[in-house]
Amino acid sequence: MRVNRILLSVPLIAVALVVQVSVLARLHLPGAVPDLLLLTVLGLAMVYGHVSGALIGFGAGLLADLAPPADHAAGRYALVLCVIGYLAGLVKPETGQIKSATGPMVVVVAAAVGSTLLYAGVGALVGDTTARHVGLTGLLFSAALYDLLLAPFVVPAVMWLARRAENDPLADTNAAQKADISSGWLASGTGLRIGGQRGGLKLRAARSRVARAGRIKGVKRL
Repeated sequence: MRVNRILLSVPLIAVALVVQVSVLARLHLPGAVPDLLLLTVLGLAMVYGHVSGALIGFGAGLLADLAPPADHAAGRYALVLCVIGYLAGLVKPETGQIKSATGPMVVVVAAAVGSTLLYAGVGALVGDTTARHVGLTGLLFSAALYDLLLAPFVVPAVMWLARRAENDPLADTNAAQKADISSGWLASGTGLRIGGQRGGLKLRAARSRVARAGRIKGVKRL
């Protein structure tokens, strides 16, 4: 993963985690907690692609697993966000820009529902039955609702920052200079001039040999 992606992703993930743990988790809303960390991973994955999305999701989930007051096994949420980041990165367009807001909103709802189901499924495998006591249906509905209400304020901003960090002005300038130099070299016809000079030298050498041979013949005739 590129350095500029790491330099942007690390502070965004850190800020999202701090806000989620210190603010959103203390609102005591019914059902699930608004997942700001998930929305940040989605925004980065939809710009950087599935590989970077999986790596960012794994790192963000691992931080969430280790951050207090974590009450589950370490690596559980890392697996969830890794899968979600990978799948969200698959919807990245070839141009790197999403013009319609419908696609990201659908991705947000699918990610909210999918992450909740995947988290509950992994918990069931390790013996955590909290989702059954709370009510899985209520968790799914509240998670999708909260994330959908929070997404317009988070996902576009994260994607905009990711695009700005992805565009490296220095690299573009160097590439443009290389293109100008190469095009100028081809346009000037340097290689053709060298070839012409070589051909001219050969022609002059041939002429000098012919003239020398003519002088020798004239001397012999005398």
